[in-house]
Amino acid sequence: MTALAHAATLLAAFAATRAYAADIGYLAPPGVAANEFPSPQRPVARIVSPRRSAEEHRDALNEAGQIARLLELKPGMTVGDIGAGNGYHTVRLSHLVGPAGSVVAQDVTRDYLMELAKRAELLKLTNVQFALGEPHDPRLPASSLDAAILVHMYHEIAQPYAFLYNLAPALKQGARVGIVDLELPTSKHGTPIELLRCELNAVGYREVATYKLAGDGGYLAVFSPPEIAGRKSPRDIVACGDHSGTH
Repeated sequence: MTALAHAATLLAAFAATRAYAADIGYLAPPGVAANEFPSPQRPVARIVSPRRSAEEHRDALNEAGQIARLLELKPGMTVGDIGAGNGYHTVRLSHLVGPAGSVVAQDVTRDYLMELAKRAELLKLTNVQFALGEPHDPRLPASSLDAAILVHMYHEIAQPYAFLYNLAPALKQGARVGIVDLELPTSKHGTPIELLRCELNAVGYREVATYKLAGDGGYLAVFSPPEIAGRKSPRDIVACGDHSGTH
């Protein structure tokens, strides 16, 4: 390749990256500010990678299939992949919900969403939207989701009470939230199930069921969101104590 051709290729790649960046932003106005909520009384894991493990390994365990079956995800639904990372679930959900449905790939890291947008274009996924969020607020439109999944990322949410509170309005009547995590301390990239239950209950979410996933997949905890009309004030939310060895 000549120097001129190489320069042209780099310029085209740079232009494409800027185009992706321009298309990725907040889908909704801000929710309630973070300082209205208590901070978690346990460690918050650092975001270290857009992927948990090799996709081949996750496919061998049928991770996406298990979650879809247990959450009863169907064609035509709009599903939020919260903390989408490299898009393992976004890609698979796109095929599941089909052309009549859509996937909202949400993340707080713009670079992750830019890379995922490129992946979606390469795979010709036309039913995926990209949503930038904040550590305390997913910034998603009201009543836009039939279901939301948070897979191996809950322990990385810096402001979980605010995030869960601001997520609730985006969930339609009858929607379900599925949280996948490991029975490990939050400092070790897991969330003990009792701690998870406590934090979601503190915001008004109600547990529907908990399932053990195959292999090293951890658990799937399914919750229904609080009724918007009956939500408690952010100032009335009491943070859960760290009584389960999360340090």
